[in-house]
Order: sequence, then structure tokens, then C-alpha cells
Amino acid sequence: MDSSWRPGTVRANGQRIHLVEAGEGPLVLLVHGFPELWYSWRHQLTALAEAGYRAVAIDQRGYGRSAKPPRIDDYRITELVADLAGVIEALGETTATVVGHDWGAPVAWTAAWTRPATFTAVVGLCVPFGGRGLVCLPTDPFGEHRPSEVERRIAGPDRIFYQEYFTEVPGTAEREFDRDVRGFLERVIYGASALRPAPSRLAGVEARALSDDELVALLRGSMMCLRRGEGWADRMRPPPPGALDPLCTDADLDHYVEAFERSGVTGALNYYRCLDLDWELLAAYQGRPPQVPALFIGGDRDVATLWSQAAARGLGAHAPRARPSIVLSECGHWIQQERPAQVNAALLDFLAGL
Repeated sequence: MDSSWRPGTVRANGQRIHLVEAGEGPLVLLVHGFPELWYSWRHQLTALAEAGYRAVAIDQRGYGRSAKPPRIDDYRITELVADLAGVIEALGETTATVVGHDWGAPVAWTAAWTRPATFTAVVGLCVPFGGRGLVCLPTDPFGEHRPSEVERRIAGPDRIFYQEYFTEVPGTAEREFDRDVRGFLERVIYGASALRPAPSRLAGVEARALSDDELVALLRGSMMCLRRGEGWADRMRPPPPGALDPLCTDADLDHYVEAFERSGVTGALNYYRCLDLDWELLAAYQGRPPQVPALFIGGDRDVATLWSQAAARGLGAHAPRARPSIVLSECGHWIQQERPAQVNAALLDFLAGL
């Protein structure tokens, strides 16, 4: 760990939240996704601090050294947002720019959407603003329909969408994960990155908008849709020796493996198990656009960026203060780790314009 970073824990929204901070100045709150930790922001902490910001990367509840409440509904979106607000208060601040990646992105978007006086600007990596639906699925980019219905429509009759697999029988995905934590993480990191050769079905799709039918077909043939009885890791190949090094060295991977072997993955999976509940809880905000400055950053080889094309194209209409979206070339899902210099430059440019 960088000697200038300051690890600690705070009490936020009644929960223990572990965090690492660097620098002084306006607060920038960094929120990770699945299956990650505060450590996913290691390339951003120092860059933000050196530019005059107080950068704080947290372990979200259910992850790392943060609290792991026992009930599924403890992981509903309103509690995740309240955690972030509690962190800001515990740090002695009143406002922050919130930056989220993967699952951290819908948490960040929802925080800015529902509490604009506290979260005064927002950046989403991989996932643009998706309204009540949170994750911007094709055929339903802004949450017009219940997420579980959309997942089943995408998968079709003979497959299961990975999010439904995480929720269908609680414990199934946990057992798959626990059998080989390192192997699971290696496959997920490699499979969702731009390190592996692009499948032929992706040839050229990054350069054009896809129809809903094309996106559904793409997902059904990808690691995101499983055959019944298949495990998620079965859809992914293990990386060749040394293939992860440009993105995640053995020492980096050790950090994740140690944390997840200790904590398990149930809390992380409970985020997915609350999607229908989240959709219900956010009904009151339907039709009320976020009113704070916003930015979306995606990767052209990221399946989440691809499936959320409609939401990204419609971002300006649904978030009127959004800046033009940025899509990084030859970049997969782990954006802030695959392209740290470009992400840092985009973040600093956005922050400077606030």
C-alpha cells in the first residue's frame, strides 16, 4: 500500500465501512463493483490526491473489511446510498462527487439522482444512468419493467441470465465461488477484460449502435447467459499463464483472493437479489431526471457498455447536465485498471469543470 494512503474505518448508516483515503481538498468518493474492493481504485487515489482532491475509496457493505449484514434486503439500493451519505458525514464533509464502477455505478447514479444536495456530481464507469432498472439492460434501458422479467426475456426459454443465476437458488453461486476462489476471480477478470481475443461475434459491433435484437443475441451467446444446470465460471476460460499481468498481477490478485476467502461472496450477490425490490423502491423517482453534472465512461470491449448502448445514447435526455460520454478503445470491463491514465485524465477534466 502507498505510504501516503490513509486506511481506516468509519461508522456510516449504522454500518462499519472500511475505506482508504489520500490527499486533501474537495471530496471524491470512489465506489467499486463486483467482484472487487476499494483496491480497484489504486490507480486513481494518488492521481486525485496529487491534483488537490480528497480521494476516498470504500469497501461497500458485504465486501472486504466492511460490515456484512445478514438479510438480503439489507443490500437494497436505498441502504447502499445511505452508506455513502453516512461516509461523507463521518468524514466531516457535507458534499462529494461520487464515482462508481460496475455495481458501484448504479449506486453512484442513484445517490446523485435521489440526494443531489449531498452528491453534487456523478461519474459512472461501465454502466450509465438506468433509472429504476439500475443496470440498463437491452429492451429496457431505463427501468420501465421489473428487472427479473427483463432478465428472463433476454435469456430466452433455454438459458438463464447470469443475474438470475445469482438469485435463483441462494447458495448455488456461493458454492461455485467457494470451490476455487482464485480460479473464479481469474476467469471473471480475464473473461470481461480486453486482454483476451475478441470473439468473432464482436467484430465491428463497437463502432455502431446495435438493435435490441442484436444485443439480446450477443448476450445469449456470451458469458452472461448460462445453459440450465451450468455454472457461471463454466462459461469462461481460464487465462493463459501470465495473461492477467498487464491488468492484475499475482500480488494484486492475492489481495482480492485473501479478502474474498475471508468474507465469502454472499453479501456481494445480495445486490443482485435486491434488483426487483430496488425497482419498487425507486418508483417515486420515475420521470425525475438527475439534476447534477454527470459523466459516463465506457469501454468498447466491455459487454456492459455494449448492452447499455441505448441508455448511453439517451443519457443527455435523462440527465440534462451530463457531459458527452467517453468510450475508450480496446478497453474491457475493468476500465479504471485497464486504462488508468485515460480514466484519470477524464476524471480530472470533469472535476476541473465543476
